[in-house]
Amino acid sequence: MIPTEERSRLPVAFLVGIVIVALLVGAAVLYSRYAKPAESEDDKPLPMGPAEHAYAPQIHFLEPKMSRAANFLNQEVTYVFCTVENAGDRKIHQIEITVEFHDPFNQVILRDKQRLFLTTAPPFLPGQQRDVQIPYEHIPAQWNNVYPSIVVTGLAFN
Repeated sequence: MIPTEERSRLPVAFLVGIVIVALLVGAAVLYSRYAKPAESEDDKPLPMGPAEHAYAPQIHFLEPKMSRAANFLNQEVTYVFCTVENAGDRKIHQIEITVEFHDPFNQVILRDKQRLFLTTAPPFLPGQQRDVQIPYEHIPAQWNNVYPSIVVTGLAFN
């Protein structure tokens, strides 16, 4: 048989445990509601100041190609391929481009910003070339079926 004194301590310890758990859950709820989400590096636009503007003409997009294929859901995907060349004299960590698709009247019908390299990719060295593939699941029907324009809109030097 459990002595009376031990029986009275058991509910008190149980209640203290419930209060601690409730405080921890409440703190987690408050933190998730009011904490600002950390802005990832991928969300921030790359710099495009005077140095980047001056260097942008050194980035060349060679051998432009496009193809269409069906994905596993039987939806048509359009792929934009090209070879990117660093014709300048600086190491590049990341390139941000803007791809624009046009209609027959040369109006922009789709504008998309893309980062070309993974954050873990080695530096893009002077004179180096890399192949790039950008998939598009939906391109508006008004597209003129001409290779899209590609413009460098951000650079991060190493």
